[in-house]
Formats: sequence, C-alpha cells, structure tokens
Amino acid sequence: MLTKFGKDRWAFIHFFFLLLLLLLAVFYSTSEHHFRVRLQNDVFDFFNKLHPRTASDDVIIVDIDEKSLDIYGQWPWPRDIMAAMVDNLSSLGAKVIAFDGVFAEPDRTSVKNLLDNGAVYSKILEKYKSRADFDHDAMLARSIKKSGIFVTSFTYGRKDRAGNIPLNKNRIQFSSDNVKKDFIKHAKHFSAAAVNLPEFSKNAAGNGSFMANPDSDGILRRAAMVFSDGKSLYPSLSLSALRIAILGHKGIVRIVKVPQSKRSDIDTAYRITVGNHAIPVENDGLLYIYFRRFCNEQEFISGSFISGSSLLRSSLYCQRQDYLSAYKVLDQAYKDKIRPMVEGKIVLIGTSAEGLKDLRSTALQSYRPGVEIHANVIEQVMQGRYLLRPDIIKGAEVAFILITGLFFIVLAPFIGVLVSLALCIAIIGFAFFYAYSLYVDYGILIDPVYPSLSVFLIFITSTILSYARAESMRKQIRQAFGMYVAPDVMRELEDNPEKLKLGGETRNLSVMFSDIRGFTKISEELSPQEIISLMNEFLTLMSDIVLEHRGTVDKYIGDAMMAFWNAPKDVEDHQYLSCRAALLMQDALAGLNEKINSKSQYNSKAKRGDAGSKRDSEGKSEGAREKAGAGNICLRVGIGIATGLCAVGNMGSSQRFAYSALGDSVNLASRLESLTKFYGVSILISGATFSQIKDRGMAVLELDIIRVFGKSKSEHVYALLGDEEYAAHGDFGKWSIEHEIMLAKYRSCDFTQALQAIEVCMNLSGGLLDKYYSIYKERIKALQDRELPADWDAVYDAKSK
Repeated sequence: MLTKFGKDRWAFIHFFFLLLLLLLAVFYSTSEHHFRVRLQNDVFDFFNKLHPRTASDDVIIVDIDEKSLDIYGQWPWPRDIMAAMVDNLSSLGAKVIAFDGVFAEPDRTSVKNLLDNGAVYSKILEKYKSRADFDHDAMLARSIKKSGIFVTSFTYGRKDRAGNIPLNKNRIQFSSDNVKKDFIKHAKHFSAAAVNLPEFSKNAAGNGSFMANPDSDGILRRAAMVFSDGKSLYPSLSLSALRIAILGHKGIVRIVKVPQSKRSDIDTAYRITVGNHAIPVENDGLLYIYFRRFCNEQEFISGSFISGSSLLRSSLYCQRQDYLSAYKVLDQAYKDKIRPMVEGKIVLIGTSAEGLKDLRSTALQSYRPGVEIHANVIEQVMQGRYLLRPDIIKGAEVAFILITGLFFIVLAPFIGVLVSLALCIAIIGFAFFYAYSLYVDYGILIDPVYPSLSVFLIFITSTILSYARAESMRKQIRQAFGMYVAPDVMRELEDNPEKLKLGGETRNLSVMFSDIRGFTKISEELSPQEIISLMNEFLTLMSDIVLEHRGTVDKYIGDAMMAFWNAPKDVEDHQYLSCRAALLMQDALAGLNEKINSKSQYNSKAKRGDAGSKRDSEGKSEGAREKAGAGNICLRVGIGIATGLCAVGNMGSSQRFAYSALGDSVNLASRLESLTKFYGVSILISGATFSQIKDRGMAVLELDIIRVFGKSKSEHVYALLGDEEYAAHGDFGKWSIEHEIMLAKYRSCDFTQALQAIEVCMNLSGGLLDKYYSIYKERIKALQDRELPADWDAVYDAKSK
C-alpha cells in the first residue's frame, strides 16, 4: 500500500479524502463523548478567564458568612431573624429579595413549637399567643407578604417525597401548546422536590428552583432557566427574580419560538422573554453562564488576586464589592452605610460559610458560593450578554474541518514536511484565534479543539505517508540508478525526486563514448556465456572509473558504453574529470587483460585483438603490446569525448523511460570515438573540451580540422595522449612544438616543409602516431597533385560514421 502512495499522488490524495470523511463521521458520533466535551469545556473556560464578563450594578449578595454565624449563632437561624432581614432589606429599597435556600420545616425555636399543645400548657399558650414572637414562621410569612418582592425557592427532593410539588405561580406563558409540550419534555426534569412551608411560598411574590447540574468534571457551566416535572414548567430562582425586578410580582414570562425568517445566522430556536429582555435558549431551557468574579468585602478592599498566571489576572481581579455581610443588614447601625448597596438592587441571600456546603466550581474559580450562579445569570440577562452554542455551530465546525482539511490535503502531497508543519500550525492557530475572536465579539462558542485535532491528525498521517512515499521514491531511484550513477549523483536524485519524471532540461555536458576494438573477432571464438562473463568484467571496471569521477553511465550498447558528466547534479570541472577518467580507463586495460588471460576458460580459444591504438597511457608502442598479447585476448578501447549543450532527462514513454542525453555533442562524441580507429589513437576530444582543459597541462595534440559525417560545421579534434606527468616529459614538449609547426605548414599549403616536419615528429614520437602521420603524408601527396582554391580551409571530410 505504501508503495502505491509512493508512486501515485492521486492515491495519496484519495486516501486523505477517506480520512477526512472518517473524521467528519467521528465528529458527529463523538459529539457528546465525555472526553471531547471535556476538551471543549476546558477551552471555553480558558476563553472566559481571558475575557470575563464585565460587572454590572444590578445584583448584591447578602452573605450568611462566618462572621454573621459567629454573631447570630449556627444555621438555621430562628425565623424571626430572617423576618427582620426581609423587613430591613425592604426598607432599604431592595428591588427583589431572593433566598437561595429552603424553609422546609417549622422553626423549632418558636414558642409555639417549644410548648406542648396539651391542656397543661393551655393557659401559657393563651398568654403567649398575643406576642409577636409567638410564631416565628408566621412572622417570616408576614414579612414576605408585606415586602411583595420576596422569592422563595425549591430544589431536588427525596424520591420518597414525590408528593412534594412546588407551588407554581403560573407566571409562564407559551406562544403555542407545541412550545409548551416541547419544553416540558426536554427541560431539566425532577421527580420530587424539597419545598418551603406552604405559608412562605403562598405569600411570596415568586417561587423558583435553585437546582444546579454541574458537568461531569464538577464544574457548573450552564444553568437551567426552567424545570419540568413532566406535567408543568417551573421557573428558576434567577428567572423568578428577573420577572419581579422587571415586570413586578404579577408580571408574565413568555416562551416563544423564533420564526425561521427572524433568526440570525447563528441563533437559538426559542426565546424566554422578560419584558424587553429576550433570553436565547433551545428547548432544554439551558443558558451558558458568562462568568465574572464576585468579590466579598475583604477581597475588594485588598484588591486581591486569586492565584493564577498574569495572563488570567483580568478575570480574577475584583471589579466591585458584590457581597454584604448578613450581620450588617440586621444591625441598624449600618443602615445608612449599606443603603446605597441595596437600594434598587436584586438582593440574593446566600452563604459563603464552608460548613453549610453550598459551594460550586465555576469556569473562573473553584469552590465559590452557589448563590454566585444565580447572580451571574441575572447580571448577564440584564446586560444582554449571552454565550451561544446552538446546533448550527456544529455545521460551522464541520465546514471548517472540511475546508481546511481539503486545503491541507490538496497541498500536502506537493510540499515538504517543514512547510506542512508550518501550515498545520497556522491552521490550528487560526482556529483558536477565530474561536476566541467570536467568543469576545459575539459570545459564540465554537470548538477549536476537534477541528484542530483533525488537521493535526491529517498532518501526522501526511508526514508518515510522505516519509514512506519519500522512502519509496528513494528505493525507486536506487533501483533505477544505483548501477549507473555516482553516489553523490544518487544523493542528488534522492533529495530531488521530482527529477525522476518524463522530460528534461538543457545542460552543458561532457559526453563520452567508448568501444572495444575488434570485438567481433574476439567474440567469434567465445561462447555466449564466456562473452557475457568477459563483458561483465570489462564494463564493471570501466563503469567504476566513470562513477568514481562523478560521471553518469547512460547506457551499454553491446561492447560500447555511453557516459556523461554534469547531470543530473552539477559537476564542477566536468571536462577535466571526463578526460581523466578516459586516461584511467586506458590504464586499467593492462591489468584487465592480464586478469582475463589468467583464466583458463579463455586460453584455448583466445585470439589477439586487432591493433586499435599505437600507444597506451604508459607509452608502449603497438609492437610491444602485440608481443605482450600474442596468443591472448587483448582488449583495446577507443574513446571519444565532446562538450556542449545537450538535452538531458528521462526520455522514452510513460510506461518506460531512461535517463539519457541528446544533442549535437552526443553525436560528435560518438563520431570521435569512431575516428580513433582512423587516426590510430586511443582518445579523441573535441575543441570545446580542449578549450576547458588546455591550462591543466595534460598531454594533448591537435590532430585535424574535420567535418564529421552528417554535419556541415567543422570541428577541431585533439588526441589525448597522457596526463600532466606525461606532458611534462621533455620529449613530449619538443614533439608538441614540432607537431604544431607541421600543422601550421600544412594549413598554409607549404607541403614540402610539412613533410619535413612530419619526419621530425615521427622520430620524436617513438612511433606513437605513425598511422596518423602516414595519413598526412598520403593526404599531402594527393594535394600536391591538385590545384587548391585560394580559400582552401584544410578541413577534412569524414566519409563515414
């Protein structure tokens, strides 16, 4: 499978399309999974910490704190104290008084409940009935009724008390029966309730639930605005307090379904309307709480921070004093001082005392008084600041995954790992930045976690498969070129596998053709298996020399070999390296011939190869070589080298291609290799090659100006006779001077002087270029009998390839 990816980008892309579809399927199937929800909530909590809701001046919390308990005794307090608190708050101008608790049982401290109702105490009872403090519960009920703004509450009750039904003030109306049924079915359900004594709920202006349902991690992030017992709908404590504060105790809360035509792009399906305030909810009636920090008097005065990083200090800073100790409300000495804190406010009575166990963890802080939940809800409704995550948000998250996933998938096969990593980081960073921006600007809760994890998974998978794909490409390269190119060329192709495609480029190459002289005669006396063995040894040796000099073996054509330099990787000084390789190939023939002839399989059938060159790299004459090779196989090689612009690349068909070169220099190198037999030399190089190595001090002599077969342009050709050490020999220096004189006399038509110079050169060369000088003697003799034109250019036309 990985091999398929390595060869086919489309298979690579198709795989990621399937992965993307799988991620989208998992998106829906795990939308309520506790691990995913936990990650979402952690991010939303972090956003809330970074950007908490600003404080308003609508709510004050009367706190039954530790100091108040020290003064008035342990909880529960006698109801006459609570009655006094209600009276004082009413006189201070409170808009609403909501108690975050339940008076479920009679006050045991009342005189009424201290005395038995029997006949023995009848006279005492009669005496005390006229006193105001005879019945504390009655006192509190009268205070509640007198205030006209008190809100009682209820919460979850024991299942064995299913008959305890909260008093329903019936202050909720619905836009239709279907809406009512929808909410009764989907709102937070309770089967039993812990309720107040009837006289309290009956005399209260409102009654609401303070039930709280934290998430699985214990953090409370959403508050139910309504609750259902399966038959009726009941308001929350915060909703009842809002109703009375905005509409009065006879006010009506309406729950309406928002027409599709009036919904914004990101909206909920329902509204709970309290006067001009519209609370966006779904049919479960849940509201995401937009928290801010509530501070008691001590925290506000000290301006303290709760421990946390400096990044989150804005969410932990005390913006105002939100708590008022209960003992100050009960003490008339504080009346004038606390009036500004109470007047016109929604007053919530709660407790921060640890022993009363009304502590909740929120998105901002752990273990805060539960009354802060209601305070946050009331404030955000009064401010119109909501956090929204309607069902349509899921569609937006799916769209993000789809768009970014497609974007990444399309680019992934064409870019490197580092670019992919940068792209992945950019997409994830954008997801979180965009989610945070929507949170701050619009209060929209978009989950950046799952989309980011999806992109990251695509990146990781892409990286793994890209690595596998690269390894497959490298393996392909090694298989295709491992036997033909030098190691550094192989590394270049591995680093740039895109070069392994049909097509090519124009580069300046040095091209070499080599061919065994008289191979046809040698092969006549050998079996096919012996020929194969012989050629394997020969071509292995010659190829190794080319590869060691950073050349690329193009192809083998029978006993011939084609190689070139400067492709696919740039090779500095490739002209010199190709010439150096050619000389070493000639040097290696002596050892190869000795090795071949030491094998008994060739001895009985060996034939001496024909004389192809007059001198090897050691300067031996043809006669000496013939003597050494008598009765044995003697391989000799002709080599042609040309330099020039060529088209190089993968050539062939889409089913099969080879890395090769085409161009005029390729043809010229092939012609030069053939001409080595004509001139009696081992190595011929072109004028362009010579121009690049002439300063390197190698033993090179110009031989002729020729027009090779099939070309109209003439070329200067040179014999490469040896390396720098051979060129430094004194005899070669004298010889090269006389050789240049000979060519100059010849080309100036001074044929008599040219013939004399040839004789001098033949004496100095030791017979190395006897065949070449013989050709010039015959050529001069023919020219002497002809009348040459005035523009004679001394160009020789080669009659064959």
